[in-house]
Amino acid sequence: MASKEDFISHINTGYATKGESITLGGAIFNGEALPDAHIKIPLKTLNRHGLIAGATGTGKTKTIQVFSEQLSLLGIPVLMMDIKGDFSGIAKPGVEQPFITERHSKINIPYQVSGFPVELLTLSKQNGVRLRATVSEFGPVLFSRILDLNDTQAGVVAVIFKYCDDNQMPLLDLKDIKKVINYITEEGKAEIEEHYGKISTSTTGTILRKIIELEQQGADIFFGEVSFDVNDLMRIDENGKGYVNIIRLTDIQDKPKLFSTFMLSLLAEIYNVMPEQGDSGQPELVIFIDEAHLIFNQASKALLDQIETIVKLIRSKGIGIYFVTQNPMDVPSSVLAQLGLKIQHALRAFTANDRKAIKMTSENYPISEYYKTDELLTSLGTGEALVTALNEKGIPTPLAATMMRAPMSRMDVLTDAEIGEINNSSKLTRKYNEVIDRESAYEMLTKKIQDIQQQAAETAQKEQEAKQEKKAANEPMSQTTKSIIKVVTSATFIRGFFGVLTKIFKK
Repeated sequence: MASKEDFISHINTGYATKGESITLGGAIFNGEALPDAHIKIPLKTLNRHGLIAGATGTGKTKTIQVFSEQLSLLGIPVLMMDIKGDFSGIAKPGVEQPFITERHSKINIPYQVSGFPVELLTLSKQNGVRLRATVSEFGPVLFSRILDLNDTQAGVVAVIFKYCDDNQMPLLDLKDIKKVINYITEEGKAEIEEHYGKISTSTTGTILRKIIELEQQGADIFFGEVSFDVNDLMRIDENGKGYVNIIRLTDIQDKPKLFSTFMLSLLAEIYNVMPEQGDSGQPELVIFIDEAHLIFNQASKALLDQIETIVKLIRSKGIGIYFVTQNPMDVPSSVLAQLGLKIQHALRAFTANDRKAIKMTSENYPISEYYKTDELLTSLGTGEALVTALNEKGIPTPLAATMMRAPMSRMDVLTDAEIGEINNSSKLTRKYNEVIDRESAYEMLTKKIQDIQQQAAETAQKEQEAKQEKKAANEPMSQTTKSIIKVVTSATFIRGFFGVLTKIFKK
């Protein structure tokens, strides 16, 4: 049987680091948390992505909070998707309580309370910094994938973008692209056919319905200006702490299309903007995606492929992505294979399917002579987790049951007044919360259509007047006119007329 000393040596060797690291907690051996076997994650490998999983109530939220705090202390900004509204308390210091003091004494990690710099962001009308992007910034390929269009429909979207580029018509929001679709199937049909080819009205109708579906999930609020600059996620405060950017998503839990649209656009924008980092010593930004199944459950294959591609490539830009979910099986295996850090809280085995899922989950972790992983997964306590990461050489670390350290910040949500205080003092709120609706495709095409209609009306009026003149010229003479002419031209009238003239001249 392995001894405690062997286990401690095994853990300390496996988690040794030369560069900076963050400490998540202390290893557990035979149910005992050890004070001299700390679980340390090298900063160098945090851009290799990760998974935080576990059943409801097992401590995932607090793990994310701890992770974010430690990153912030080292000057690394964080972006956090807050689906349930659990994370805002990170802005305020916590309260030291006996159970926290006891926990930290067991793992020999000092504890002190602290608040952290926070920005509250929103996709909706909630209080916070408004996040927006324009349709043009998505581009035709990404926009088509979000709408789940086939190749023919995507080709029409590409034509729409090309037409707007050629005519300097900005596509800013959804009403812009809807207006273009209406134009190319009605007033502008001949113009489009002449320069870009014939477009089926059934195809444009399908695209329009897909846009309306997206609009009904609230995307009309997301698309527009001012576009959010992802560089504003990378800020450090005056004390050298990285900002924790919390996106408040409590009101879009039932709008997975909007959530996945936003996430994909954000990741694509970060990838396009950020420079290559190479083998840097620490990440530029760490992103936590809570309730990650909302991205994957209703995503099309094209969307999943796009997410997988970005996850593979974005780590070279110094960006780490951490998916948070109840069951690791919620994350596609193609994405799961890209994740270097795994933090697994307890799972519950209530059914045969649960036990099967736990067995499969245990096979995703390194084999350990110190644990029976499938049994341990159901016996972990709240605030305990199985951890495996990558060391500085990219080699998986030993599997370690870990007593996680407690958050330094408040383990509760902020009040409405506290949220208002943060927003009122935010520079980003003033920068992004003004709605701008400058002239774009909608206004330009509306004017163009009005001009076409006015020109058509003027042409029709001129044609009508010309017809009336022609009709008047060709119209047969009336009976009265005919009678007068007959009298004037008769022989009797002529003889009488000349007789009168003769008498006049004789006088």
